[in-house]
Amino acid sequence: MAQLLILTPAANDDVLPALPLLSHRVRVIPASPEQLVNAPESDLVFLDARTNLAGAKALSQILRTTGLSVPLILVVTEGGLTAVTPEWGVDDVVLEHAGPAEVDARIRLAIGRSQRSQPNERIQTSGVVIDEASYSAKVHGRPLDLTYKEFELLRFLAAHPSRVFTREQLLSEVWGYDYFGGTRTVDVHVRRLRAKLGDLESLIGTVRNVGYRFNVHEDDDEGAPVTAR
Repeated sequence: MAQLLILTPAANDDVLPALPLLSHRVRVIPASPEQLVNAPESDLVFLDARTNLAGAKALSQILRTTGLSVPLILVVTEGGLTAVTPEWGVDDVVLEHAGPAEVDARIRLAIGRSQRSQPNERIQTSGVVIDEASYSAKVHGRPLDLTYKEFELLRFLAAHPSRVFTREQLLSEVWGYDYFGGTRTVDVHVRRLRAKLGDLESLIGTVRNVGYRFNVHEDDDEGAPVTAR
């Protein structure tokens, strides 16, 4: 039995009619940043996006950038599915009228994936510390003000030091297979990320006519990236 939290702009608790048929404990609170400050602890969060897709997307990104460490599942109408992209930062989507067996399976799978990924919550290398649990990064102790996608790009490259990725590979791994933008998007994000890294901009290296890689400083006492809880 899991502790579930539902964030909804509606003044009711019928976001997922199947939930009352299951044995999970459910709390419902308004979907607003102010309510998140004192939100109860939970094993998984459902975000109601049935009536306000733009607001739900903004709130999902706030949740990820402020350190949500449990799975986030989006509740949508069938028409709303077309608007959901990796940029939302959600772990899964479920249709509002999904049956109890499907909803329970998605809860179990999402929590299971989250628990398996927890040992690799932190990457530390070459003066950079990346905390996946809080979606934050620091350079020599200085916090970096990164967008969600800049963080994901830095995290992915740092997790594969010295390995060269083409722009197409980075689009696939960081933006997702359903992203329709061009490879120029990668160049723009790399340029912005380097600017924010400051003196350590050389960590994101360019391999001419190929792509990008994360450069580990040879004289760095930390050596290869270290992952920890």
